[in-house]
Amino acid sequence: MSTQTAYGPPASSLSRVLGIRPGEYSAVGWSFTYFFCLLSGYYMLRPVRETMAIVSGVQTIPWLFTGTFVVTLLITPVFGWITSRFARKTFLPWVYYFFIANIGLFYLAFTGFPEGSVTLTWVARTFFVWISVFNLFVVSVFWSFMADIYSREQSRRLFGVISAGGSTGAFLGPLLTGAVVIPIGFENLLPLSAGLLLLATFCVHKLRQWVMRQDSAPRSAGGRGLGGSALAGMKFTFTSPYFGAIAGAMLITNFMGGAIYYFMADLVSAAFPETDRQTQVFAWLDAATNLLSFVGQLLIVRLSVHKLGIGWTLAILPLVSLIGFAALALLPVFPVIAALQVLRRSVGFGLTKPTNDMLYAVVSTEQKYKAKNFIDTAVYRASDLVTAWSVRFLAGIIGLPGISLMCLPLAIVWTGFTFWIGRQYRNKDSALQSADT
Repeated sequence: MSTQTAYGPPASSLSRVLGIRPGEYSAVGWSFTYFFCLLSGYYMLRPVRETMAIVSGVQTIPWLFTGTFVVTLLITPVFGWITSRFARKTFLPWVYYFFIANIGLFYLAFTGFPEGSVTLTWVARTFFVWISVFNLFVVSVFWSFMADIYSREQSRRLFGVISAGGSTGAFLGPLLTGAVVIPIGFENLLPLSAGLLLLATFCVHKLRQWVMRQDSAPRSAGGRGLGGSALAGMKFTFTSPYFGAIAGAMLITNFMGGAIYYFMADLVSAAFPETDRQTQVFAWLDAATNLLSFVGQLLIVRLSVHKLGIGWTLAILPLVSLIGFAALALLPVFPVIAALQVLRRSVGFGLTKPTNDMLYAVVSTEQKYKAKNFIDTAVYRASDLVTAWSVRFLAGIIGLPGISLMCLPLAIVWTGFTFWIGRQYRNKDSALQSADT
């Protein structure tokens, strides 16, 4: 959709700062609200997931990740079949209605089975797997829809602002949980989350209406099913160097993040023996991460993509990781790993994630939904599974300094991926511009 010429140059100082042009405010507002509802609803339930892991038994956590991966593999071709057969205007709302119904069933289960029963233990395990899959699918569908309704030029200007809606929800969702969970009970968080998901579905309808009002809008946000195979997302990923590089970068990213996650608990426990103090430390780290992510998404990523380009913007995170893991290898202590955690996650959510989502603006509609969904779900969970078991194994042999040293060459390879991906994006973008003219 080429709306930039119709809208003209930015008309106000706010437009210049945010990159929003006249005629785009309503769409960006609905997109911001849409992502806010998705992530605030998810982050309300995420602490419940961690509680369910304890109910299930801490020793079962690796198996819970294994179960998450298996379920993701089973669901991915089902999602591919749905996108092949049904129009986006039909299946997008029903994806959310499906998950709202799931939340209702879990609410009935949590309120209907007695605490400590074997049945409730299995409900807890099921909920852990379900919410992990839920998060990946609803976010993946969101960004596929964004890449569908905004042009390539608009995605470079607007995705950072839209991502800030998610960061706002990710910040406020857990705050609300912390404020109300004790007086109302964790099970009563589920209807609140379902209500936010219902509001997100309303945003989908409003955005579809906005698309249809644009003179040059693509009809891909409504019309027909995508066609093709239910396994097309897997095929695209394994046969396209472009998607393969995106998936490879994700594997490296998750391995490094998993290594930090694994050792963080030990270092926090050693530095802060009291449970309440540990919880407070994790809350501070999350708050700092979400605040920096919000600033990055709202103010920095658009300028970085414009001034530095896609490749250099994607390269910021591996370069930060290279420096950070070198420092961690020399000083494997809590302040260093905490700083690295906050910096990596804030750069990842603030710059890398919105830039990575821009990569799908130069591919076909089928690839936006199927390849992106496969990478964001099956590949992501596969990397979680490999990381969980491999870091656990390596930790007993080489420890945190050794794993940190392993991450250095991986960061260099990752940097190479980002520059190659950036060149491929430019080539695809130029080819589409030539086709448009």
